[in-house]
Amino acid sequence: MRSYLDFEQPVAELEAKVEELRALGDKGGAVSIGEELTRLEAKAQKALVDLYAALTPWQKAQIARHAQRPHFKDYIQGLVTDFTPLAGDRKFAEDEALVGGFGRFRGRSVCVMGQEKGSDTDGRIRHNFGMARPEGYRKAARLMELADRFELPVISLVDTAGAFPGIDAEERGQAEAIARSTDACLALGVPNVAVIVGEGGSGGAVAIATANRVLMLEHSIYSVASPEASASILWRDSARKQDAAQNMKITAQDMLRFGIIDAIIPEPPGGAHRDPAAAIAAAGEAISRAIDAFGNMSRAEIKSAREDKFLAMGRRI
Repeated sequence: MRSYLDFEQPVAELEAKVEELRALGDKGGAVSIGEELTRLEAKAQKALVDLYAALTPWQKAQIARHAQRPHFKDYIQGLVTDFTPLAGDRKFAEDEALVGGFGRFRGRSVCVMGQEKGSDTDGRIRHNFGMARPEGYRKAARLMELADRFELPVISLVDTAGAFPGIDAEERGQAEAIARSTDACLALGVPNVAVIVGEGGSGGAVAIATANRVLMLEHSIYSVASPEASASILWRDSARKQDAAQNMKITAQDMLRFGIIDAIIPEPPGGAHRDPAAAIAAAGEAISRAIDAFGNMSRAEIKSAREDKFLAMGRRI
């Protein structure tokens, strides 16, 4: 059953009327409703397209967090064959918030990793809502080192509100683990591509998204902190989250304009949660093109291009 966000209520009402007409038609009423159904469907579709063409940053944040948006496991099922997950950081434990392993992407062996939020209550608890502890980032660094050793491209699918901020994570060196994972990204002699598929929150995202190519789905967000946290810090009032979202420049369009990301992946009308298969296919095409662009580059050239990309950020020309 489709779940609507608050700002989608006008569309929800139109689509409810469409479903009522369809049900009436299925019952075989005496009066033909074909023309009315077609007209109402067109009206609902136009309302949806118009609404999504003028979204505010806060509305995009809500879409990026939508419970029905495709998650890491959905992308794996849709894009990667023979996926073999690897567990543990070989230092402390397994962290199920960050999933990673090896498989084949369009005939090419690759390393794939990303945060998994879970799609139901049990899954969200097991995956800690996609917020990894230090062992998750140490696992990511271990996987990247393996990929580099066997010269396999690395694909990162980012979807996290941020690294887990609990006391146990801090006690085990959360900041150091994030830094080492980021360093592992920069040290790769193979191409790495990161896609922000939902939320890209703080160092928890950067730890696996310091890549040769950073892509974002059209309605995803990328920020140093959540709008709620920023509002609490700046104004001591989390209710001002909409103001924070507006001023933080968190959207894919903002990130592209500032040169933080390299490209935006279009989403189906109404967002990725309305047509997950189409969104996953579009992401696959973009990832394939990004990896192919490095086909003729040496390891040193790939590493140098990545370093230059990040060193250039924020510089005025």
